[in-house]
Amino acid sequence: MTERLYYADSYLAEFQARVVDRSSDGATLYLDRTAFYPTSGGQPFDMGSIAGAQVVDVVDEGERIAHVLAAPVSSGEVECRIDWQRRFDHMQQHSGQHLLSAVLAELFGAATVSVHFGAEISTVDVETPSLGADQIRAAEKRANEAVWENRPVSVTYAESSEELGLRKASERAGLLRVVSISGLDRSACGGTHVRATGEIGLVAIRRLDRVRGAVRIEFLCGLRALRRVRADFDALVKIAQTFSAPLDDTPALVAAQMEALKSAEKDRRRVEQELGVLQGRALYDVASPDARGMRRVVKRIAAGALDPLRAMAQGFCARPKAMFVGAAGEPPQLLLVTSPDSGMDAGKLLKAALAEAGGRGGGAAHLAQGSAPSGEALEKAIATLTALSASPPD
Repeated sequence: MTERLYYADSYLAEFQARVVDRSSDGATLYLDRTAFYPTSGGQPFDMGSIAGAQVVDVVDEGERIAHVLAAPVSSGEVECRIDWQRRFDHMQQHSGQHLLSAVLAELFGAATVSVHFGAEISTVDVETPSLGADQIRAAEKRANEAVWENRPVSVTYAESSEELGLRKASERAGLLRVVSISGLDRSACGGTHVRATGEIGLVAIRRLDRVRGAVRIEFLCGLRALRRVRADFDALVKIAQTFSAPLDDTPALVAAQMEALKSAEKDRRRVEQELGVLQGRALYDVASPDARGMRRVVKRIAAGALDPLRAMAQGFCARPKAMFVGAAGEPPQLLLVTSPDSGMDAGKLLKAALAEAGGRGGGAAHLAQGSAPSGEALEKAIATLTALSASPPD
């Protein structure tokens, strides 16, 4: 059985231990005692070194803890060092989560249902239909007030059968490890925590998402929060500099630019539509009619959607006895438009041509679209369309 030193002292960063077992290659060790926290309860494992070898994973195997190393280590007494920066970051995030969960329960009765601590961000899922912006601001403010109050964070042990006043009832039986924030929270938890809320540092809520009937809150604490706030501020300064405007004026300027862009995009699409129709009419004028008076044209684009050809087809087929074939090479796509007096059913024609080439498609009487499995198949379908349209209608 491994003695878990982190239960008693989250600040223990260096210790000595004895190797009691190891894998055949010497890269996985079992110690008589350890301060390395294994992945558990949503909190990631500690890193560091054992006898100079880097710790790359720490696994809880029930009665004992496996330390996976980057290089083999011999048996005997070993010097162990925790990556303190990583450990303290985890302590800040985990204690900050307890604090935030307590505040959400206190202010809004929103119970925490799950937590996740990631390398960059942490999340807490709370059982509530929704949380508004004002509520999030209130929770963030209250959490930071508790940080400034520097409330003691303590660890005690009690039997699960006792009335413990936990924020969330524990499913474990027997002796429980209880982490308390003075006057605010009591939770059964085996993780590593700070000694007082002041060490959590800044608590910053980043975003909200709806997840399976709960609200997921993304948050950062301590140095992580400071780095993120600095990065956000630097990004905003760059945006303000782009507009040559004071930072506080930037949101309104960005909103105005977005509206201007939407208007410009609407105008561009309108002009593109009008141009396409004119191009279609011009194509019709230069297309030679066959013996039945039918005019046909095939227009190709190298890649992308067929949308640019639709307006052109509209202009072409607004004239009498017309058939417009549009093709895109990547991915291979086909558009067929016919005039109402052409005597041709675009949907049926396109479906037949593409089926013969191994593709799929169809549509209405005067507009149809589909795809081909390859460029060769696309050209075969175009040739079939031309041949079918040249035949007298039934």
